[in-house]
Amino acid sequence: MVKKNTPEATIAALLARGKGILAADESFPTIEKRFVKLGIASTEENRRAYRDLLFSAPGLARAISGVILFDETIRQRGSGGTLFPELLAARGIVPGIKVDEGAVPLPAFRGEKFTLGLDGLRERLAAYWKLGARFTKWRAVVSIGRGLPTRTAVAANARGLALFAALSQEAGLVPIVEPEILMDGNHSIARCEEVATASLEAVFDALREQRVVLEHMLLKTGMVLSGEDAPAQAGIAEVTAATLRCFRRAVPPAVPGIVFLSGGQEDVPATQRLNAIAQASAGPWKLTFSYGRALQDAALTTWAGSAAKTAAAQKALRHRALCNGLAVQGKYSAHAERA
Repeated sequence: MVKKNTPEATIAALLARGKGILAADESFPTIEKRFVKLGIASTEENRRAYRDLLFSAPGLARAISGVILFDETIRQRGSGGTLFPELLAARGIVPGIKVDEGAVPLPAFRGEKFTLGLDGLRERLAAYWKLGARFTKWRAVVSIGRGLPTRTAVAANARGLALFAALSQEAGLVPIVEPEILMDGNHSIARCEEVATASLEAVFDALREQRVVLEHMLLKTGMVLSGEDAPAQAGIAEVTAATLRCFRRAVPPAVPGIVFLSGGQEDVPATQRLNAIAQASAGPWKLTFSYGRALQDAALTTWAGSAAKTAAAQKALRHRALCNGLAVQGKYSAHAERA
């Protein structure tokens, strides 16, 4: 029997069949950009109201197993006065927290970045546990371009991810390790696969060196895709084959699950590709999703800051979540999209 609040229990809950993770961890600049496009002021109350809309959506737990929160959000309360982590836990949804402090330029390496947030992380993790978080997330970004990525940038980000993961496990939290290969650029899918494979190999080398328990972590990463400006865009079958081939070569079977990020994909294509990968996968990992925009876009556009549209926005969120819940089982269809 798996004990409550253990890494095994958290991972089992997050990887529940037909469910995925809602990424609601947008930084202040990111959520402000999305709000501004819709004429919504990025005030603390508007951000709280929007997150409350998401977390209180009826039926959300049917397809969402966990939610990644932001430092502001984990301290906020729903309209009934309950702290968001408690509200989520009461619905059977595991609260998590983004703990990195964003990517900044890597000194002397133009066009490349590394992630901040290790300073004071041990203390912050202890505080997040008390606030109800049971898993963490740290994002590192890898750019593809002429001469990019460099081995130095890949190694720097892998090292940061490993230290984050070790500190999270020390605090009893399940780390979601997220090396994201950015879609920006005109690179081919073959080049994306090459970079993704090398990056994942570097990350797992660093995790082993840091003595991270692979069985007590999750990998969050993207599908292998053509660059968004590439003249030839790979089809679903090619994306599926390249993604699974990359994983077989670079991800140890000890890792219990792989969590897909949407990485700028539009919502329906992200669901379609997830469905194809799930249908073709033979393991050994459980597959799930952790989408941000690809889950929220329809809900945010529908709401647009109007309390009167809350129910309609929640319906849009629930629909998208249920579609992805089917996709991660390989059961998504055009009929389900229309339903």
